[in-house]
Amino acid sequence: MVAMFSKTNEGEGNLEAESIIGKSVKIEGNFNGEGNIIVEGEVQGSIKTNKNLDVKAGAKITADVEAVNITIAGDVHGNVKCTNNLNIESTGKIIGDIETKIIAISAGAIIRGKITTEANEIKSSKTEKKNS
Repeated sequence: MVAMFSKTNEGEGNLEAESIIGKSVKIEGNFNGEGNIIVEGEVQGSIKTNKNLDVKAGAKITADVEAVNITIAGDVHGNVKCTNNLNIESTGKIIGDIETKIIAISAGAIIRGKITTEANEIKSSKTEKKNS
């Protein structure tokens, strides 16, 4: 089941989720959203949002994913593009290339692929300018 809702609790910060892909749900195709997405089930295709993506433990994604902030505790088989913070939990697994500004990897996480961070790009462009 895909639930669509928006909820804000005062005193607890903003808890907004526009889309939740439940544990018993399997989606095939391109999933595009403007809000926060929580994945607990399976997705095959692609996931893209202008907000945050939270891949819960037990979730299985065979897709390229793109979001502003991403937390991965499940399995992702595809490329990950994160424009801000990528957090890979100890149960998280990524098989694919990663492009992000900031990355945090917990002990036990599995990554197979190339990791590119903005810091690497800034460093290499400064080196190129010095060598010119």
